[in-house]
Amino acid sequence: MLADDDPLIRSTLRALLTTEPGLLVVGEAANGYQTVRSARALRPDVILMDVRMPGHDGVHATREITSWPLPRPRVLVLTTFDLADVVDEAIAAGTDGFLLKRATPEEIINGIKTVAAGHALLAPPVTRRLLASLAARPRETHPPTPLTDREAAVLTALAAGLSNSEIAATMHLSRETVKTHVKNILAKLQVRDRTQAVIWAYRTGFTTTPTDH
Repeated sequence: MLADDDPLIRSTLRALLTTEPGLLVVGEAANGYQTVRSARALRPDVILMDVRMPGHDGVHATREITSWPLPRPRVLVLTTFDLADVVDEAIAAGTDGFLLKRATPEEIINGIKTVAAGHALLAPPVTRRLLASLAARPRETHPPTPLTDREAAVLTALAAGLSNSEIAATMHLSRETVKTHVKNILAKLQVRDRTQAVIWAYRTGFTTTPTDH
């Protein structure tokens, strides 16, 4: 489903996605109210969500949709803006992914498939912006981490941007073992996904950003 107040952008995205096998555009919306209403009726797998829309914007719509019980539509924010406040608002609202509109067609299609598969997604420029923003903030205080030494090492690797396969190779573990560690990390930190776990790691000072050195 496409949610954007610009009809030209919606038509461009529709033209792009209808050429990709396995993808079907089931609906469109021009503001947050329409997005929430249509999402309830259509139950799309993924919503491409603009942030800046008139009235009820994409952040409010994202917050409402991500509060629904599972299975719910996955939300992939697609926006022109990579400003720190926009990134923060979208992540706080629970978005499953964040891409910029200057992304290539291939990146948009891959992004849709990534969040549809249940994975979190942040475009590299967005990740850099987020980490720079976190580095400039005071550290939040949390009780001592409940993670085991091995789980802590896996979280450090996640914060460095490594995939499960890369963590498995680096730590000489099976991919299934890494997946188990990641699942345990999310449960112990009480966070929703890998992206939220990485944010927790930087905000609490568990690990440091490159700008801290």
